[in-house]
Amino acid sequence: MTVIKSLPSFDPRTVAVSSIDHHLDGVALERLMPQALRERFRHPPAWTPEHSVEKKFTNRAPALAAVLIPLVMRDELTLLLTERSHNLSNHSGQISFPGGRTDAADRDAIETALREAEEEIALPRQHVEVLGTLPTYVTGSAFIITPVVALVTPGFQLQPNPGEVADVFEVPLRFLMNPAHHRRHELEFEGVLRQWLSMPYTDPVPETAGSGAKERYIWGATAGMLRNFYRFLSA
Repeated sequence: MTVIKSLPSFDPRTVAVSSIDHHLDGVALERLMPQALRERFRHPPAWTPEHSVEKKFTNRAPALAAVLIPLVMRDELTLLLTERSHNLSNHSGQISFPGGRTDAADRDAIETALREAEEEIALPRQHVEVLGTLPTYVTGSAFIITPVVALVTPGFQLQPNPGEVADVFEVPLRFLMNPAHHRRHELEFEGVLRQWLSMPYTDPVPETAGSGAKERYIWGATAGMLRNFYRFLSA
């Protein structure tokens, strides 16, 4: 177990892996098809989220938020993720879903997620088919997040907002829905034991690239919501 004295700005990559869930089965490929996902949300199983509330590390007032979990319908489903800009006050530089704080004018969490995806990466709504929502996830920074799962039709052209998004990329859904890629970590901060998951993914090297593969370090709230999505699909 790692012990740290200052939680803000620490590098999660330096915290040792305590275990990996090799013993759990991945979601079967036939369940990771668009029609199978539509049916799963129409007729959801009985299941329990594994991650719901992180231990707080701030005294700020709670705030409602929503994120879009956009599954792009390529030859196999991929998950569209963003790397947050490094000048943001919350979770800068981290891998996240498109999304953000709920505005007073938003009708519901779905409206928040769609609006934020448009503002952050210019994802057109006409390409998005909302399937449903997952249970709320409360971050240590006091955001109460509703994950909105959607299928996305290819053919869009993204335009990331440089003030919010440093990069946009896709990860095969089958990789993320395989617990053999789910790593557990823990550390102690001010006498409180904190635990989280990471799901590091290495992008394939493009043919024109000469600098080697790039690691996408998915962890924290993003990994926690993906773990809940795994539990939902494997129930």
